[in-house]
Amino acid sequence: RNIFFRACDKVPDYPFSALDSKLPTDLWNWMDAQRKSGNELLAISHNANVSDGWMYPVDVDNTTGRPIDAAWAAARDRNERLVEIKQGKGQSETHPLLSPNDEFAGYELYEAILGLPADVGRIDHITGSYGRQALKDGIAMQDARGYNPYKFGMAGGSDSHNTGSPYRQENFYGLHADADGTVERRFAGVLIGGTMDVRLENPGGLTGVWAEENTRASIWDAMYRKETFGVSGPHIKVRFFGGWAYTKEILGAKDWVRKSYADGVAMGGDLPPMPTGGKGTAPGFVVWAVKDPTSANLDRVQVVKGWTQNGQSFEKVYDVVWAGDRKPNKWTGRVPPIRSTVDLEKATYTNDVGSAELKTVWSDPDFDASQHAFYYARVLEIPTPRWTLIQAVQSGLPPPDVVPLTGQERAWTSPIWYAPSAEARQAAPAGMTVTDLKKKGATLLNDAQLKALIVGKAFWMRNNVSGEQFSQNFTADGHTTVFRIGSDAVVPSGYGNVQRGGYQGTTSAYKVEGGKLVTFVSQEPYAFTFYKLGDTYYAARSNEFGYANYEIIAAPQIAVNPLDSVINQFSIELGLTEQQRKQITPIMKEELTQLGALKKESSLSGLQKVKRLRELGTSFDEKLKPLINAEQQQKFQTLREEFRRRFVEQMAEKVVQKGKAELSTWFANVPEDKH
Repeated sequence: RNIFFRACDKVPDYPFSALDSKLPTDLWNWMDAQRKSGNELLAISHNANVSDGWMYPVDVDNTTGRPIDAAWAAARDRNERLVEIKQGKGQSETHPLLSPNDEFAGYELYEAILGLPADVGRIDHITGSYGRQALKDGIAMQDARGYNPYKFGMAGGSDSHNTGSPYRQENFYGLHADADGTVERRFAGVLIGGTMDVRLENPGGLTGVWAEENTRASIWDAMYRKETFGVSGPHIKVRFFGGWAYTKEILGAKDWVRKSYADGVAMGGDLPPMPTGGKGTAPGFVVWAVKDPTSANLDRVQVVKGWTQNGQSFEKVYDVVWAGDRKPNKWTGRVPPIRSTVDLEKATYTNDVGSAELKTVWSDPDFDASQHAFYYARVLEIPTPRWTLIQAVQSGLPPPDVVPLTGQERAWTSPIWYAPSAEARQAAPAGMTVTDLKKKGATLLNDAQLKALIVGKAFWMRNNVSGEQFSQNFTADGHTTVFRIGSDAVVPSGYGNVQRGGYQGTTSAYKVEGGKLVTFVSQEPYAFTFYKLGDTYYAARSNEFGYANYEIIAAPQIAVNPLDSVINQFSIELGLTEQQRKQITPIMKEELTQLGALKKESSLSGLQKVKRLRELGTSFDEKLKPLINAEQQQKFQTLREEFRRRFVEQMAEKVVQKGKAELSTWFANVPEDKH
């Protein structure tokens, strides 16, 4: 940890160091004592990505063996206000196995256990080592347990062991004195301490602070309230505000920053309670980014959202504003990659693409008022050469093949959090917990029963939170894979890239042990306990905080319900929030089912069907209108009229075809020239 004091005149004579204790909890106790004596201070946690999963525990503090509880969470939140999201040994935002749908998650990875002897076969754990997953675990813990230890802001650091630190790819001179002080030693992959491959090093990060004035106290106050952002090196500037009343007009105001503060909260803050009475209400966010004048143009700004329901946590990355005239993919909403201007032969780039400034007001299209959530902005530069390519061209040596030749420098804001009201939380569907199952008389399966159910078998399961259903196969010799998961499926945390695994048919290990089915993502174990209630099997997953969210279901005849596809497209066109979808989807399913039956009804004439269509439409319109706002109602009427027009045309076409068929039978025996 790095410790920052608010005032210089109260700094203690001696620091608290690893010579005093290696336990973070002891550091927190010392910090609390300093605070009681009038010495304000805060800590920034350091290098989470190489913590072997110890940085962000959810059940037990690995350093002490103490269970994570409300007191532990409060002590951490009180003392560790910021985390180091990027430094010379990589980024600690996320990992491709934790964020498989984030195409930018593979940036500057650094997997190693520092100080590990070269002949010891441990591998750095991914779970518990990255900030985004910790933020998701934090809100899941808040929802399920009532406390959140991981409500932190973003910072950057160098971790240079020299008297200076490189912050630019074009000026990288190493981090460890003579160990990596020449290009020859850097390209040779010197292993510092037996595990640290210097080819994976990269320039240090920096912390941006939005303070009222350039004084120590003001800067410290901004750090404590988490109005900070981390950058990978270049001096990108970014602002991020959240509120309920922002409109696009604010972007043109000269005092847009003042208005943004007045109508919402800045990065690091909590959204105020949601206004009452507004249908389709969702939070809005003002985001602004400007490039470093001495660095590359900006590619895009994204908003990363995390949310939780019934012990599960989810994430989604939204492209909210971008350079050029690129169009988002119609189906995924993703903006295509920007054209790279990097000349690999010369290790140069140009600013022919990208923007110097990007800003927008964005509203969450998937907002559910009943769910805890967080949002943070991520800014990406256009692709530029990595230091390894630059120095390869300069020295004539081949570039290392263990790292990319190019990258996209970036910035990360501190999050903004949303907490549902007690009323909104109570209105949400209640999930099934293990305690609920036991009260109903469910029985826990033992090893023998589990093996009979699982080994050498395949069955379909449904995630009762997301509604996704999937097929899971278990070979007799301990291998498993998940089938029928698409790239757009809503998959909770801790599954890895199941879409790719099912598509490619790749497997991972599983075992039945201690009354649990244990599956793995990389080396991370996730255990299922199975319960039988009547004829139904339920399962609880070890990272879902006591909820039994899974159910074995009968094998369906089709993998995807076409009604769901129609409703999803309707929701996208209408711009429904997640809460609206939950209310409107059952109504639309009922209507589509009745319309399908009306099409097949043979006892009614065409005119009778049209009349019945109008009656159905009026009935369902009355159910839907109270659930949507005025703007959505206008779009709804347009979509509904188009749908009805096509329905009537289809029925009319059938009447015409039927008439032609009847006419042909009338003239079947009439000579051709008499027709």
